[in-house]
Amino acid sequence: MSTKYKAITTEEAYFITITTVGWIDVFTRLNQKYNIINALDYCSKHKGLEIYAYCLMPSHLHILCKGVDGAVLSDIMRDFKKFTSKKIITSIIEEPESRREWMLAYFAKACEHLKRPQQFKVWQEGYHAEIVETNWFIKQKVKYIHNNPVAEKFVSLPEDYYFSSARNYAGLDNDLDIVLLDLF
Repeated sequence: MSTKYKAITTEEAYFITITTVGWIDVFTRLNQKYNIINALDYCSKHKGLEIYAYCLMPSHLHILCKGVDGAVLSDIMRDFKKFTSKKIITSIIEEPESRREWMLAYFAKACEHLKRPQQFKVWQEGYHAEIVETNWFIKQKVKYIHNNPVAEKFVSLPEDYYFSSARNYAGLDNDLDIVLLDLF
């Protein structure tokens, strides 16, 4: 497997995007959003994930982060995706979801080509990771992350989107603590 867009080093920060298979809008329900936020919070507190910016969109997650205290970011992302996949499927099965049958069938079909048998596949293979090398890159990616919901016309201002670190940078309530960067 190619390492071109993988977080394979242990010292650098990365801009990462992980996406659901077929770009399925899984994160339209509040319970599914909190599955991701709670998992990020856990990784931040217990797995060595240091988060600088994030935004959870309906079908994908953008995150500017790095592994700290010897944690390897690729291992954190692997575990994050594995855990959240199971949590997402359990939520679809056990909680109200009008698209239950369709989503479960789609996630089951996404497994057909895999060598190792599994029942459901929620996330696309791998993830897109770009190493952070300059302050300009950091500013550009944080702006991109925070403006994602504005570009999609979910909100008028980045800090109005609850599932984004734009709220942290604006000094507003948020359920996920991050490491604030001095961007100016």
